[in-house]
Amino acid sequence: MKMSLEVKVALITGAAGGIGLAIARRYAADGAKVVLSDVQEELGRAEGERIAEAGLQAAFIRCDTSSEADVEALVDETDRRYGGIDIVVCSAGISNATGPFHQTALGDFERTLKVNLIGPFLVGKAVAQRMIATGRKGTIIHISSVGAVLAVADAPAYCVSKAGLGMLTKTMALALAPQGIRVNAIGPGPTVTPMTGALGDEAVARMLLRTPLGRFGEAEEIAGIAAFLAGPDASYITGQTIYADGGRLALNYTMPAKPAA
Repeated sequence: MKMSLEVKVALITGAAGGIGLAIARRYAADGAKVVLSDVQEELGRAEGERIAEAGLQAAFIRCDTSSEADVEALVDETDRRYGGIDIVVCSAGISNATGPFHQTALGDFERTLKVNLIGPFLVGKAVAQRMIATGRKGTIIHISSVGAVLAVADAPAYCVSKAGLGMLTKTMALALAPQGIRVNAIGPGPTVTPMTGALGDEAVARMLLRTPLGRFGEAEEIAGIAAFLAGPDASYITGQTIYADGGRLALNYTMPAKPAA
């Protein structure tokens, strides 16, 4: 059963596709006024228009979350249009195999951290300052990954960025608890998104050997957790990362390989 987010204003970054878009659609369906944001302006604007054409409340504002000026402009414009922000989801991120750490270019490492870690810091900071100034008891949700816990040899920048995001979630939650602002994260395992769509059959098979439920998650399943964390049933939850990973983190060895069809 969906929980109502009526009269709430929700800002979702990285909302042009994948998990961010699924969350934007879910929040809009639950009654929230939704602002989609992304660097992919044409795609993001089209998705916002589709949600609005369904009779729901949605708009698009372009933003590069690794730019402090862009983030400030995004939050200012959302505040101007809707009179405040109740929920922010930091879903903007990149996943790239940069090679083993000793072969990773500094620029690639810095770019990944700038998008995946500094971006959520900038967005969270800008929104939190406005929530505190207006006495709004809102919620901030980061999209992390099982990569925060399980290392991948050729993706050091990605894994480090997500591990850092886990601690950022905790420190933000502690700092904002006195103001009644909750901060949590969701750590998806393998999930069907445009980002994973390019994986070949061999890579998918290897990942499923580490996934007890035997399938990739759906973006809508992650959106359901985001709806829970934004709603009243999660009012005593803060500083946590909820891993939706099909049992991946609980598994010590591997699952039996499925026989070929």
